[in-house]
Order: sequence, then structure tokens, then C-alpha cells
Amino acid sequence: MGVFEHWPNRITALRFLGALGVFAILAAEGNREAILVSRDRSWIQWAFWAFVVVAASDVLDGWLARRGNHVTAFGRIADPFVDKVLVMGTMVFLAVMPWSRPWFPAWIVVVVLAREFLVTAVRGYVESRGGSLPADWFGKVKMFAQCFAVGIVLGIHAFEFPPAFRAFWASAGHVFVWLTLLTSIGSALAYLTRTRRYLLETAG
Repeated sequence: MGVFEHWPNRITALRFLGALGVFAILAAEGNREAILVSRDRSWIQWAFWAFVVVAASDVLDGWLARRGNHVTAFGRIADPFVDKVLVMGTMVFLAVMPWSRPWFPAWIVVVVLAREFLVTAVRGYVESRGGSLPADWFGKVKMFAQCFAVGIVLGIHAFEFPPAFRAFWASAGHVFVWLTLLTSIGSALAYLTRTRRYLLETAG
């Protein structure tokens, strides 16, 4: 069965398909006015739960890989790739749909995307020189903030809430979106600092 012989890699592949499912739902149900007219929130609920399951299954994926000593090159590459596809892809949809733009303005999504491109390029350069830049706690906080920001904004529109409760989650959504922005910038600066230190240490 090759790379899919063990469950961690199978879960990673299923997570990728799940991310595509989230995108398909959002593409079909992106018109906020149609949702308001029909009051049918079932598809957005499906998008919310699919996002939650795919995002949370990353924990199961990693736990199984470590527990069974099934950490593979495929998993090291594919797992973070799926994370980025899921979160950044969903953010792009939320940046263009009328009902979610107040939380995810396009410029914030562009900054977060730019961070991902920059860090990927920097890590690739350092690894090409024989070094290593593993993920640090800053990056983990960033991922946590991203998942909560996306999940909260989807949840606000997937379910009916009393006005006060909705106002609370609306504010929480803004907080986590800004936390996503700040941790993305902070994480990028941390990677650049570590890269500079590595280059100085290997310059001689």
C-alpha cells in the first residue's frame, strides 16, 4: 500500500479530501442573501462541522504517528500542507463572501498568506544548506488562533444564537482574527531571526 500502509497517512489523505469538501460547500453557499431568505443554514452547518473535524483530526494524526512510530517523510510534508490548505483556503472564501468579510478583510488574509509563502521559502533555503528550522511554539499558537477564528466565524452563521450570545461570539471572532494576524507576523519575524542566527553561525 506504499505511503498509505499506516493510518496516520490515510488520515492525512482523508483530511485533504475533507478540506476540499469544506471548499465545495462554501462555494455553493457563499451568497449570504440567499441564506437569509431561505433561512436554511444546514449547508453552512455542514461546512462548520467538516472544518472542525478536519482541523481537530490533525491531533489524532500526529498522536497515531508518534504512538506507532510511523513518522514518515510523506507525513512530515503532507500534514502541514493539508493544514495550510484547509485554513488558508477557508480564509480566502471568508474574505470574499459578504457575510464574513467584516471579520476577514482581504488584506489580513493576504498578510497571513504572505507569511506562509515567506516561511516556506526560508525553511526550504535553510534545509538546502543542511540546516533545520522546525516549527516552534509561536507557529503552534498561530495555528490555534487561525482555527478558532475560522471556526467562530463559520459558527456564527451556521447556528441561531440569542442576540447577546451572538454579540459575544462576534467580538470573539474579531479578537481571534487579529490574534491570527499578530501571531502570523510574530512567527514570521521569529523565523527570520532564527534564519539570520543560523547564517551567522555557518558563515565561517
